[in-house]
Amino acid sequence: MRVDLFDFELPQDRIALRPARPRDSARLLLVEGRQISDHQMLELPNLLQPGDVLVFNDTKVIPAQLEGRRGGASVGATLHKREGPRDWLAFLRNAKRARIGDRIDFGQGVAASVIEKAQDGSALLHFHGEEPVEMLLERAGRMPLPPYIASKRAVDEEDRSDYQTMFARKEGAVAAPTAALHFTPGLLDTLEQRGVGRETLTLHVGAGTFLPVKADDTGGHKMHSEWGRIDIATADRLNAVRASGGRLIAVGTTSLRLLESAADDDGLIHPFEGDTAIFITPGYRFKAVDGLITNFHLPRSTLFMLVSALMGLGVMKSAYAHAIERGYRFYSYGDASLLLPERAT
Repeated sequence: MRVDLFDFELPQDRIALRPARPRDSARLLLVEGRQISDHQMLELPNLLQPGDVLVFNDTKVIPAQLEGRRGGASVGATLHKREGPRDWLAFLRNAKRARIGDRIDFGQGVAASVIEKAQDGSALLHFHGEEPVEMLLERAGRMPLPPYIASKRAVDEEDRSDYQTMFARKEGAVAAPTAALHFTPGLLDTLEQRGVGRETLTLHVGAGTFLPVKADDTGGHKMHSEWGRIDIATADRLNAVRASGGRLIAVGTTSLRLLESAADDDGLIHPFEGDTAIFITPGYRFKAVDGLITNFHLPRSTLFMLVSALMGLGVMKSAYAHAIERGYRFYSYGDASLLLPERAT
């Protein structure tokens, strides 16, 4: 499909620079079939059915943004995927100033060497020393806020907690599964009382999620891979939910992409451990999920393509136009939507 079909105009003042406080006070746009209605996150339990299960991503964001020097030249690095105990793929700023074999000093006793380089400006970095890389990043790294926030204000200490979900357990993401930022213990308690269950899986979100689609056609875009895991017990429970007539509602596009990667053509979810580069565009037949909670995404982005595949491009353009008109807050720190496609009969 042509990428320009997924374009829309977003006023800059709709981009949220801070999250809602408290988190569950965010607004929630319900898109059910072709019907659109306005709600609050606190109303979510009444918008779901007993027996539904929310599927969360328990990845934890690491401070993966680094600023360093190679000799007299400044070089920035955003880690996006672990390749070994001390090796990380990274997008480099001023990549031409760092050649294979060069050492980049990130300060605080943290340094890495360039092992490989790719044409897209990324590189494989090997971190020096014996301390775990996560400890090095805690010293020298910053939280990797999306460019549409970081370009408007400085990253600060509040972001270390704001840009982390309450489910964050397993370190490895360089971007938050932001749909889950809206959940609080109190909201979870209300959902449980309603009879809505929850499960977790792990997908370490990479910085590739923010890369623009530069191709004119979706067929020319290459997705960066991300590592994910669904264990046997979780897969069995998820399959049992659907077998009993319950719905699986992915919380975030990351959860959805891993569920769809793990499902076979009959909709059975299998245990999964490894990389996925699944790219979902209109025409895709969903196998594992019955709905999605997600924030509002960038125009021409792979994530807007995904929600358009789930609900229909025309429906999502109407929903986004409604959200813009009603003053919803967009992107990572913004408001949420609950997308429930019409179920096949």
